[in-house]
Amino acid sequence: MRLPLWVSALVATLLVQTVSSFASLAVPLLGPPLMARAGLAPESIGLVSAMTSGGICWCLACGGPMLGHHGPVRTLQLGLVCMALGLLALSQPLGLLGLLGALAIGFGTGHNTPAGSQILVRAAPPRHRTLIFSIKQAGVPLGGALAGLAVAPLVLSQGLSGALWTIIGIVLLTILLVQPFRRRLDNDRAPERRGWARALLSPAAAAHSVRVLRAHPSLPLLTGLCASFSVLQSCLMAFTATYAITRHGASLAEAGRIVAVMQLASMAGRIALGGLADRMGHALRHLLLQALASALAVALLVAVGGEGAWALYGCAALVGVTAIGWNGVHMAELARVSPLHLVSDVTSAVGLFGFVGSILGPLAFTLLVGWTGSYDLALLVMAAQLALFGLAGGVVTARARGRPGDSP
Repeated sequence: MRLPLWVSALVATLLVQTVSSFASLAVPLLGPPLMARAGLAPESIGLVSAMTSGGICWCLACGGPMLGHHGPVRTLQLGLVCMALGLLALSQPLGLLGLLGALAIGFGTGHNTPAGSQILVRAAPPRHRTLIFSIKQAGVPLGGALAGLAVAPLVLSQGLSGALWTIIGIVLLTILLVQPFRRRLDNDRAPERRGWARALLSPAAAAHSVRVLRAHPSLPLLTGLCASFSVLQSCLMAFTATYAITRHGASLAEAGRIVAVMQLASMAGRIALGGLADRMGHALRHLLLQALASALAVALLVAVGGEGAWALYGCAALVGVTAIGWNGVHMAELARVSPLHLVSDVTSAVGLFGFVGSILGPLAFTLLVGWTGSYDLALLVMAAQLALFGLAGGVVTARARGRPGDSP
């Protein structure tokens, strides 16, 4: 029996999103042994995370012509190839090659957002669009949870290099699994659009990705919100395992379980919040309130996370729901306010600024820990910037609603 188009679209994008997340989030989980092998301090994993985010920014700024030429499914497959090559580089002793590998992993991951949005906005029933986008985005924490549960046992049984090779095999297998979906979902590609490879190094392509943010008055605020959320989320992704090990004395396996709880809670939160947003509306207002709730959850983690294992796991779950559960609602709102022919371009442009935040967040976190020796202070600073942006965004939207003819 042939699946409905929206089911095929969701299955293909969710599979790639989950495996990409599993592979990319395995890297910070491997942070302590990777940094120890390189003779670096544990917080230096922030440099690897920043390079990964740099690769994502490169993809989002200049990868639009590549998506148009190959179509979304083929582009997702090429992204998985880049991830496999990046993991191969990381399987070698960390150095310049390892940092280039992190860049390749980021470039491969960066295709998931615009390609997935291009597929789903055409296939998803409008009345359930936010929920479907949120289910697709739930692949991010699902992959992270699987990484949290599987990476430590892989390292213990196969060693660091063996674990990386296993992850590479999973990525390559996924390329084959999504091939059957290509015929139905790549029918809007434009193979006559050549020169996509040159566009990867073109400043003009990057400038175009910024100009599309003029397409709707809500896009600047949604862009800033994405960047602010991403600063905090990237730090949580990069440092939670290391934080649990260095601050609370957790083992690598327990740190993986804490990350898994955070990611599973995020997965449930994304789906629940997506369904709630479809029923209640006011997605932008919802996101601003969630920014404040995220900051409070991180403050609670710092305040009571050391009171015992259950407190740490509970706070990690709360942080997952709030600070990592925002993406699906945000992406659906971007698709709603964007002209149909610009959905992938707008998603790429907003994501570009988001991943600039993902670069700056881990770098600032690394510097703060180096200067102060306190992971707690660094977490609170990252949470405070999101709370301040949420408050400022609330003031802006309230003023916009008070002006005749304006809408947030």
